[in-house]
Amino acid sequence: MPVNATKQSLLNLPRIVKRGLVFFFDVLICVLSVWLAFGLRLDQWGYFQGKHWAVLVSAVGFSLPLFISFGLYRAIFRYVGTAAFLSITRLFTIYTGIFFCIYTLYGIDDVPRSIGIIQPMLLFIGIGVSRYFARYWLGSVNNVQKSFHRAQPVALIYGVGSAGRQLASVITSNKEMLVKGFIDDDPHLQGSTVNGISVYPSTDMQDLVHRLGITDVLLAIPSASQGRRSEIIASLNGCGVRVRTLPGLIDLASGRVRITDLHDLDMNDLLGRAVVPPEVGLLEKNIRNQVVLVTGAGGSIGSELCRQIIKFSPKSLILLDSSEHSLYLIYEELKRAVSELGRDRLANGGDHQALLVLPIKLLACLASVRDSDLLRKIFRAHQPNTIFHAAAYKHVPLVEQNPIEGIRNNVFGTLACAQVGLECGVNNFILVSTDKAVRPTNIMGASKRIAELILQAMAEIAANGEHSTNFSMVRFGNVLGSSGSVALIFSAQIAAGGPITLTHPEVTRYFMTIPEAAQLVIQASAMAVGGDVFVLDMGEPVRIYDLALKMIYLSGLLVKDQDNPYGDIEIVTTGLRPGEKLYEELLIGENPQPTIHPKIMKAHEEFLSWNVLEQKLAKLNLALDDSDYEKIGNMLKELVSGYQPGVN
Repeated sequence: MPVNATKQSLLNLPRIVKRGLVFFFDVLICVLSVWLAFGLRLDQWGYFQGKHWAVLVSAVGFSLPLFISFGLYRAIFRYVGTAAFLSITRLFTIYTGIFFCIYTLYGIDDVPRSIGIIQPMLLFIGIGVSRYFARYWLGSVNNVQKSFHRAQPVALIYGVGSAGRQLASVITSNKEMLVKGFIDDDPHLQGSTVNGISVYPSTDMQDLVHRLGITDVLLAIPSASQGRRSEIIASLNGCGVRVRTLPGLIDLASGRVRITDLHDLDMNDLLGRAVVPPEVGLLEKNIRNQVVLVTGAGGSIGSELCRQIIKFSPKSLILLDSSEHSLYLIYEELKRAVSELGRDRLANGGDHQALLVLPIKLLACLASVRDSDLLRKIFRAHQPNTIFHAAAYKHVPLVEQNPIEGIRNNVFGTLACAQVGLECGVNNFILVSTDKAVRPTNIMGASKRIAELILQAMAEIAANGEHSTNFSMVRFGNVLGSSGSVALIFSAQIAAGGPITLTHPEVTRYFMTIPEAAQLVIQASAMAVGGDVFVLDMGEPVRIYDLALKMIYLSGLLVKDQDNPYGDIEIVTTGLRPGEKLYEELLIGENPQPTIHPKIMKAHEEFLSWNVLEQKLAKLNLALDDSDYEKIGNMLKELVSGYQPGVN
């Protein structure tokens, strides 16, 4: 039976049975202490004989009633602490006094007087050690459940710098949790105390978690590199503690640390890799003082594109989405953000009229990307310089179940936007694409590859015609934190007590955070010359099972599996969904070319000329009108090289 299962089985026994076991072991310790006392005194290690039995009976007779009266069998071993130790000390003061009077002062024939001192000392050591061993051994089970059952969290603070000291002071004053120690990498600080709190080396962290009953580890190292943070986080995996962190130095600009500054680890901590700082020149090139339009502005990527765009002062930002609710949310959010920009200008000596007029003009357009006539009216009225086309149906299972709507939106919505953009003289048109477009095995991926083919064909038309629209596309993998992202799904499943559901334990994916992806899309657009397929460097692919494990551990919980059947969160495999790959790719061809940005590559891939593509799209559109699913599938295979539906 696994060790954790044995512990939990003991804890699940009826209380009377557990007290009986403790009583039995106390008798055993009592017998052992008498035997050891005579052996040490007489240097004879044999059986009890003569007056030895009288000492044994008196030891058991005096000690056990005292144990009962002092409440030793009411205490819960997992929570044995200073109070219990003091109780044991008082108990043995009385017990030692009795034994000392009988066997040392008064004396008994054939019993050495020193037995009155040696035996109580041995019994005290045996009882004390047994209690603290039980506390330590059972402590890991307690650590698994303490986040649910403990009234006051117990914390270690990683970092004794200004942020760490301020955090400890705030926590101590409001008593929301108990700080048991600092961890720091500086050997000159280790072993010292700061405001009465001990400083320990990082090598002691796992031992401290178990020994001190730690529930939370708080990272107060805002200046640490992502690599060092990842090492610290990895060292805590499986410890059953919740890991939280303070924000970076820039976010702590006020210079004061508050409890509310603590937050759960962000997506970069989950990925465990550093983010390359963006090139400001590239971010500004197609944004500053220009009219920018974002389709799918209410979606995960579209909304983040909008958040990044307003940081670089466009002349106006047009939000286009077919979802009223999503459009309303991002519009209101951006209005507040832009108002803050106006207040900042006023604080920096601007005109008071700055508060009356938003420094960036925001427009919310409720429209479908498939409505060419409405798009034409919007484009002509506002004359956007740059369009980021993020509108798409992206959830593989939903598009697989609703192929006609998925293809109409992803393919013909892109076609409508691109054609109207070309007609209206838009300078830059950027398609947000996906790694699922590479050798796709599902309809969503195939539809996005056709969208790429449309832009490549439009770029050829623009290069040979009177219009000068610069078409490009940016292809990247999964975005952590976007709608439907596994990270959000796993978070919800963990909060609900599990289980976490995986389609396959070996599924791997490329991941990036939403802000990083949006910034790279904007930067890639600034490098486009026409027909470019940009591919983002997503780092190493991540096994989804490993991501699930990390999220469980960093929530202060443990995995429930065969080795630990009494853990918190179980991971259940459900089987690959139709069209789902075990792994994704970012390139169709070989040898991607580097660009001036270290995280952005340029791919050179084959495409269809507009004359050929137009005819095939017409056939696909006819199949959609007829709801001819067989013909739709055949047209997707004809259009998309490498499309293998249903192949995992």
